[in-house]
Amino acid sequence: MTDDRHPSAYEALSSPEAITKALASVGYISTEEISMAVFLAIKLRKPVLIEGPAGVGKTDLAQSLSRSLEVPLERLQCYEGLDEGKSLYEWKYGKQLLYTQILKDRLNEIVGEGNSVSQLTDSLASFEDLFFSHQFLEPRPLLRAMEQETGSVLLIDEIDKSDEEFEAFLLEVLSDYQVTIPELGTISAKVPPVVILTSNNVRELGDALKRRCLHLYIGFPGPEREREIVGARVPGVGEALLKQLVAFVQELREKDLRKRPSISETVDWARTLMLLHADVLNEDMVRKTLNVLLKHETDIDSVSNGLGPMARKAASASDETRKSSGYPNFS
Repeated sequence: MTDDRHPSAYEALSSPEAITKALASVGYISTEEISMAVFLAIKLRKPVLIEGPAGVGKTDLAQSLSRSLEVPLERLQCYEGLDEGKSLYEWKYGKQLLYTQILKDRLNEIVGEGNSVSQLTDSLASFEDLFFSHQFLEPRPLLRAMEQETGSVLLIDEIDKSDEEFEAFLLEVLSDYQVTIPELGTISAKVPPVVILTSNNVRELGDALKRRCLHLYIGFPGPEREREIVGARVPGVGEALLKQLVAFVQELREKDLRKRPSISETVDWARTLMLLHADVLNEDMVRKTLNVLLKHETDIDSVSNGLGPMARKAASASDETRKSSGYPNFS
């Protein structure tokens, strides 16, 4: 059941184009493939498994979708050893212990009220039911997503870092949008969440999980889309600097690096250059700020000798654009 503010939390996203527009309103620059996958996930009620290198916006997609829908984001960060208790629910043992002490203090009174052994047993049994009721339950992300009245976005982040046993446990959740708690029974989602799983391919996921998901691959963006992303995230960045820094990052990703710069690092670099009042790229500025893009000393060393030509090539990107557009180049 949904409320008046969201007659249906997902109905506003009635087409891939509407999803592109909604995501853009919160600063996420989508593609046709991304918007189509989200649209089908909502309409078919199927999870989306997003694969791709780290830092291309997989997690950001779930966060942006949550903001655009105005529904809660429930995030489950996966890791080795994650189990049902940490992802679904736990009992509030401290509260149970407190109530046990209260029950102990009233035990003589309860015993005195019982006229027979069966009556006494029934009285004590009622307290046992109380201890394992919903008020003693501490919901974790999976259960919280099921209980949201207006829907939610459930992000199961880096599923490839979890164990195969946990992956098998997820099958019930992803198949029927329901979870089973032995003491309470089966709990079905009030409004099925939009489920997004992300993977960096640390390990191969099982076929059973993949069958239940739509598949989406997000790679590093091309220059035009990366300029759009940086322009949306860093208001005020000059057009010439934007084209140059994106051109530089694009070439940098083609190098044999231990870790290629992510989109978020491109955004951070743009902010750094603006803080330093840079209007254009030059070799000196690149050398001073390269640690914003590259996080391993071996990577910095490997590109150090070629920074001059790379910076000049990136600087020519805006020059070529000005020439092709008919604007004179006064540099």
